Amino acid sequence: MTSQTTVESCSASVRRQNILNYVRDRGGAQIDELAGRFVASRMTIHRDLQVLSERGVVCRVYGGVTTPPKVFSEGSVAQRSNRAVEAKQVIAILAESLVQEGDIIALDDSTTSRFLSERLTDRSALTVVTNSMGTANLFAAKPNVNLLLLGGRYNMLFDAFFGTLCEQVAASLRVNTLFMSVAAIRGMTAYHQEQDIIKAKQALMNISDRKVLLVDSTKFGVITLNRFSELTEFDVVITDSGLEKDVEHTLRSAGINLKIADISTARLGGSAAAQERNP
Repeated sequence: MTSQTTVESCSASVRRQNILNYVRDRGGAQIDELAGRFVASRMTIHRDLQVLSERGVVCRVYGGVTTPPKVFSEGSVAQRSNRAVEAKQVIAILAESLVQEGDIIALDDSTTSRFLSERLTDRSALTVVTNSMGTANLFAAKPNVNLLLLGGRYNMLFDAFFGTLCEQVAASLRVNTLFMSVAAIRGMTAYHQEQDIIKAKQALMNISDRKVLLVDSTKFGVITLNRFSELTEFDVVITDSGLEKDVEHTLRSAGINLKIADISTARLGGSAAAQERNP
């Protein structure tokens, strides 16, 4: 190896480390952004990112790169119901305060929405639209609730209905408020791993006057396969007090109507109104 080759190799190594540090600081970057930042050609940046990707320290995406996402596994309804239970409970308490007598609400197939459902079964003059079999079963024997179960193709893993029929029936309705969750949030974007679920969620969003996102703090900083929506598309985002302060600041600065359910208050047995943590 010549001295020139050694210098070039060291230079590439230093540049790649600097690129890695830059991407880690920001969570991701575009190729053009990196080319300008490090005064290198797009081809050079492509090669650098390929090397970093092969090492497993970055993930290639269209037009750029991100840091590796947290390990994500959706799992069955039973498995998901046992994750972040306390967070989902306090989120449900806070979400319950947004439901008024006589409301027409939609609930998606998420386990967080199911926690909310459990708090609404004794409400009077309530109409519930859902594609979740489990949620429907909670309301089925309640004469005070007008239940509309969206049909379609039943998915046992998610205990819910999806497909064209589900979306078409949803499109014929109108609701006051939608309560829903997503699998992951990175930056200002919500993600989900299943296209059929995304289509069902989008169908519910299209018929809702108000859209409320229920998402526990463990889902922030995670990426899964498919982009679903921007957080700005929701009227309210409810999470728990495990959310990192810098993420909270970013969301509020972007104008997100963020409500944070305080887990510590819940442990003391606080009322629903006392669950929200002050900004």
